[in-house]
Amino acid sequence: MDFPSDLRYTKDHEWVRLDDDGLAVIGITDYAQGELGDIVFVELEAEGTEVDAEGSLGTVEAVKTVSELFAPIAGTIEAINEDLDGAPESVNGDPYGDGWMVKVRPANADDVAGLLSADEYKEMIGA
Repeated sequence: MDFPSDLRYTKDHEWVRLDDDGLAVIGITDYAQGELGDIVFVELEAEGTEVDAEGSLGTVEAVKTVSELFAPIAGTIEAINEDLDGAPESVNGDPYGDGWMVKVRPANADDVAGLLSADEYKEMIGA
């Protein structure tokens, strides 16, 4: 399993990366995609949707289950990964790259610093 040290993580298995443009890129962790299995569908909230921290960003459907995608921080969805419509398996193959899910304009960018570090996340899941 891979846990890039430049990302922040949540207890709900999402990751966050702040880009140079100030947007928070969000997806699910390598651990989460492995636990879900083959992802067959991703449904995301629309661009322009305002979300609260721990509010729903959408759902991730795998062969055996459907899982909620939670917002690690409050903000407004600025972009969704439309490539996932035709290739949801990108989340399995590249969860930190092509498998990103949404980009959120944070209400407060400092909130990202309050999330788990890679080491804290690994400890939480016992990796």
